[in-house]
Amino acid sequence: MNNAHELEASQVAAYFNVNLYVGLSDTDVFKARSRYGRNELSPEEATPLWKLILKQFDDLLVKILLAAAVADFIIALSDGEGVLGALVEPFVIVLILVANATVGVVTERNAEQAIEELRAYEAESATVLRSGVLQLVPSGDLVPGDVVEVAVGAKVPADVRLTALVGSVLRVDQSILTGESHSVDKQVRPVLKDNPVYQDKTNMLFSGTLVTSGRARGVVVGTGASTAIGRIRDALAEADEEQRTPLKQKLDEFGTLLSKVIAAICVIVWLMNINRFSDPALGGWLSGALYYLKIAVALAVAAIPEGLPAVVTTCLALGTRKMAKQNAIVRSLPSVETLGCTTVICSDKTGTLTTNQMSAVGCSVVQSCAAGGTSLMDFEVTGTTYSPEGMILGPSGAVLQRPADSPCLLHLAMAASLCNDSALVYRPDLGTYQRIGEATELALRVFAEKVGLPAAVADHPGPLYVAGSAPGLAAAGAGSARRELHCNAHWAERFNRNATLEFTRDRKMMSVLAVGDARSVLWCKGAPESILAHCSSVLANNGEGVVPMTDAARSTVTSAVQRYGRRALRTLALAYKPMPNGTRTLSPSDESGLTFLGLVAMHDPPRTECSRALQLCQQAGIRVVMVTGDNKATAEAVARQVGLLPAGGREREYDEAALTGLSYTGQEFDALSSSPTGPSQSDAAARLAVMSRVEPLHKLRLVELLRAQGHVVAMTGDGVNDAPALARADIGVAMGSGTAVAKGAADMVLADDNFASIVSAVAEGRAIYNNTKQFIRYMISSNIGEVVAIFVAALLGVPEVLTPVQLLWVNLVTDGLPATALGFNKPDKDIMNVRPRRLDEPIVNGWLFVRYLVVGMYVGLVTVAGFLWWFLGFTDGGRLGWSQLTSFQKCSEEAAKVAGYSCSVFESPHPRTIAMSVLVVVEMFNALNNLSENASLLVIPPWDNRWLLGAIATSMALHCFILYVPPAAALFGVTGLSGQEWVAVLLLSAPVVLLDEAMKWISRSGLIRPPRAGTSAPGQGPQGDAGLKEVLLGSDAVPAGHRGSGSLSPSSSSVLQMIGLRGGVDKSH
Repeated sequence: MNNAHELEASQVAAYFNVNLYVGLSDTDVFKARSRYGRNELSPEEATPLWKLILKQFDDLLVKILLAAAVADFIIALSDGEGVLGALVEPFVIVLILVANATVGVVTERNAEQAIEELRAYEAESATVLRSGVLQLVPSGDLVPGDVVEVAVGAKVPADVRLTALVGSVLRVDQSILTGESHSVDKQVRPVLKDNPVYQDKTNMLFSGTLVTSGRARGVVVGTGASTAIGRIRDALAEADEEQRTPLKQKLDEFGTLLSKVIAAICVIVWLMNINRFSDPALGGWLSGALYYLKIAVALAVAAIPEGLPAVVTTCLALGTRKMAKQNAIVRSLPSVETLGCTTVICSDKTGTLTTNQMSAVGCSVVQSCAAGGTSLMDFEVTGTTYSPEGMILGPSGAVLQRPADSPCLLHLAMAASLCNDSALVYRPDLGTYQRIGEATELALRVFAEKVGLPAAVADHPGPLYVAGSAPGLAAAGAGSARRELHCNAHWAERFNRNATLEFTRDRKMMSVLAVGDARSVLWCKGAPESILAHCSSVLANNGEGVVPMTDAARSTVTSAVQRYGRRALRTLALAYKPMPNGTRTLSPSDESGLTFLGLVAMHDPPRTECSRALQLCQQAGIRVVMVTGDNKATAEAVARQVGLLPAGGREREYDEAALTGLSYTGQEFDALSSSPTGPSQSDAAARLAVMSRVEPLHKLRLVELLRAQGHVVAMTGDGVNDAPALARADIGVAMGSGTAVAKGAADMVLADDNFASIVSAVAEGRAIYNNTKQFIRYMISSNIGEVVAIFVAALLGVPEVLTPVQLLWVNLVTDGLPATALGFNKPDKDIMNVRPRRLDEPIVNGWLFVRYLVVGMYVGLVTVAGFLWWFLGFTDGGRLGWSQLTSFQKCSEEAAKVAGYSCSVFESPHPRTIAMSVLVVVEMFNALNNLSENASLLVIPPWDNRWLLGAIATSMALHCFILYVPPAAALFGVTGLSGQEWVAVLLLSAPVVLLDEAMKWISRSGLIRPPRAGTSAPGQGPQGDAGLKEVLLGSDAVPAGHRGSGSLSPSSSSVLQMIGLRGGVDKSH
């Protein structure tokens, strides 16, 4: 039943044919269960493990590596090796692929677990009225039409239409569904609003939400998958689609290109040697064709970067460790890099942009109520957390040394402390406050601490914190006094609460009777209009005492309430009334003739670091959209404070025209799709900065629209309602304090719930992508060198320069360690001062491809040169002629003896050892080149990345190990080199540094300008730079000169330091 909220309770009962005072019979329950099924979320069919495993191998690069393993095995067998020997190289390749597949399987299992964790929000049991008897049944047995009863502390077992309140009030915490930061009042009357969202359906209880106050009965209108939480489960299942991350897309594109290049090389090499197939030394045309086919396959093996998947996985894993230190816990490795190209962050408000700690920011009292008119005095309250550290500032901004010496402030503090059901206890072991109760009441407790105690009780026994105390006393007590609520303890000690009138929707106020100091006092707090209606007098702050409440005074106070309302502050009024001694009970009739004390304005303050983080996002070309379940006024006020919306004056009305197209409620957003003349939802998604009063499907729809426009979207959330959008976004970011469902659906979890941590993670993601490009290019140039070496050797007709096992060692071990160490390159200082890279930007393109092709060709040519030098030019080498070397296949021992050499020279391990050593050493020098894409080694010296120096040293040690340890040397077909041979290796290898320095200079000089990452916003479509201008709208904190100049504002520099970015060297990536 989807329209129960707009019907009378009797109509809902008639629909299900149930008597509200009797309930369903057993027969009715059986029929309903046959029709609707059980009240539970049916388990999703899990993907079989074997399918998950096969899915990890459904990748082009992985398939190429598997083909390489098979080719290695066949070549080894055909060369006469045993089965075990032939399996060595394929086994290493497969082992790497299995390790990567394991990571993928675990990640997907976690994603499916998120759906199952929704079941934890199902109530275990329910109180139901059946056949006139209240009984406790398993919640799964409920059916639509059942009459259920819920009470404080109970979890709502199904979607329920309220029919009666058993008491004066019912409040429900439905934050897991709506994201609202406070419990909400429920009532029985129909809701006739058009297209209401969950927050508007105040006569409905939703499955999985928690009753925080009161008791009520209602009719079950939705069970199982038909509940609000069931619909979220369905949306989560649909959102759990396969999404390729930007890095995955680039690697797939690289794999496609690589497969084409490998195929072309194999064919070319094979065809180039077709005239040699009939060489008698090869045993005939067929044997010759097979021989050169083996060479072509070996060439293909050389072109494959076998270590690439392992190095990418390792680099991403290192990134997760860095992010964990910044309170960002990564659940999915590829999401580390995805953050680097994020163009839109859809952020929750409460607890992410704000502290989720309601704080008093101001108060107003009546200064004078003389016949000539009424004047108010406004005070400002500092401090934005539950810590009682803060001050009371007077109208001029001066700090009040003893606020409690002011009559009105003293009585406001007493009322705030005594008319309060909350508790706030400091936990020294955790360094935080344990909170119990409503956020507004907690704010009042902290306000009472900031007001402090009057001077008359300054000598009260115990370590009191007195506001504005002497510097010495304040310093002495700073470690402990400001953490404990001593002032609240003082008032609780002096006054005992004897009776309470709880807050109700009708009265909109709460009252307590406190007895102490030989008097009885009624303390009241509530909505300003309700308190004023019950006040007949007012306490003046100028010493006049209690004076009659005049119409002018009411009008002045009402104006102050409206002024606070324009700032979207939550305002409470406080009052008191002396009661006769001996009073023990209270009734609503006692709430008359009250004395007005003043107003306290409070809000959930933005995090202090939030504005700086948003400035950094703006400079980085990242658009931020606030998405919240709170009301529009509150959302817009916070957005102004943090710079998402144009800032307005403190007292004036905000210009609604300035917000046109920037702020929508969920209902207004829905209306756009049916508007024939106005903007579409897609148009709105392209501009909006604030979306309030949203339901889960609004978040999901926003993510889909932004992704359709080409954006890379990060979505934050903490509730069950956020899970579908978290799963659908390119990267879902859950709050550490959020639900298990949200964490399960997300790619990353923020341990501190802080927006600034997201920005830090974005910077880390960009740095990881830059480093990933560096080591991918490094490995590409290495593989190009290997291909060139084999290709040139085949072209010249000389013996095999490198064997497959030697190539495998270089690719996996020798090159793998420096490539991994390149992941430790420090971020650029301007990494958050350029726009996100384009999604269509390839890892290697244009001039960069030419550069690495040149380097790769040099690597290959000097590898062959070292090989040839030993045969042709080294005095202790082969000392052969060119014709003798190129006719090695026809060598006969008799002819060789006549020429002064032996055919066994072609079996010597020395030339291949020199070639392999040249390849290894030149790659070590090339690794240093990859410290930066364009910066010289004179600017960024090798010791800038000490991990790289360690990796180079380790790689060289491993290389020497296989050269000088006999068993390893025999396995790899190498031998130890002499000093003269090492000198030749170094002379051939070192010039690669000069070659790359020359090409870096060409890049820096602008003679050839490579495409620069971030020159245009990815996915901005027709917006172009306009999108960035919209993001900067109203942000006064970022000077105009900084917005496009690439320089950093001071506040942004502090954020850079906060997140650990490097500020010394511009690597010009």
